[in-house]
Amino acid sequence: LSAWLGLGEDEIGRLPLPDNTGVAAKVFSALAANNVNLDMIIQNVAEGGVTDISFTTPGADLGRAQETLARVVPEIGGREFIVDEDIAKVSLVGTGMKSSPGVASRAFQTLGDNNINIVAISTSPIRLSVIVDAAQAAQAVQCLHTAFGLDSDDLFVETQLSAEEIAAKMKKGR
Repeated sequence: LSAWLGLGEDEIGRLPLPDNTGVAAKVFSALAANNVNLDMIIQNVAEGGVTDISFTTPGADLGRAQETLARVVPEIGGREFIVDEDIAKVSLVGTGMKSSPGVASRAFQTLGDNNINIVAISTSPIRLSVIVDAAQAAQAVQCLHTAFGLDSDDLFVETQLSAEEIAAKMKKGR
């Protein structure tokens, strides 16, 4: 199990959309066509014919995401969306997570005990990711390290690099 921090992401939160077949496909197809990379995608249960979708995108893609949504959302009968640029993703990653009951409970309790509010949650069989206020991101990783016995002076920090930046780093052997 390891805990790590993702920086340079922005959240498009509470994107209220009609709860109709194909609406999400229209939104995400338009974002893809405008070369917007996405990470966490979360859809809430529909209520009153409306569902909320939230997602994170690298900061470098935020302008294209906003432009795309400003064009597409009104076309499909959606409402105003909210952007939060002061977030960070903190993740617990490990192959044993799916066979270890209580990981989520311990993580949420630890964050709560440290007054760190969870804005969003996303899971997979080997990953638990939470969105927190960017100002509390390092504290979140450190307290999770302690809670799961992973104490270290080092934090693994993932940054959102462009394809060109990744290619340049690979060329330099980093």
